[in-house]
Amino acid sequence: MADPDEDEKVVRPFAAFLQELNKGRVHDELSKGLHDLLAAVKATGKKGSLTLTLTVSQEKKTPMLIIDDDVTPKLPKPDRTRSLWFVDKDGNPTRSDPNQLDFNSIQAVPTPVPAEDNTRKEAQ
Repeated sequence: MADPDEDEKVVRPFAAFLQELNKGRVHDELSKGLHDLLAAVKATGKKGSLTLTLTVSQEKKTPMLIIDDDVTPKLPKPDRTRSLWFVDKDGNPTRSDPNQLDFNSIQAVPTPVPAEDNTRKEAQ
């Protein structure tokens, strides 16, 4: 009967592999990507994602494997401000309401002069 320890495979920790992948560049990209993602989520209140894609193939006629990597951050974007516009009679955008009444011809009304208080004179 075989020793149970002989059948168990040792699985290398993914973190150790990741730190060596592409001379550590992928690990650095993921670390920076996660940092940027956290900041963007806090700033916008929206969700985002960080994706690592590993594509594994075998080098022809060799026992070697080729591992291609892709780090894709999807950072949430802040809401853009909106602007309000009107359309003039020719169909062009304008900032002024073409239906607004024109008050240029209205003249200023003079401030009324208060009437003289006659109640004090009568009391004297």
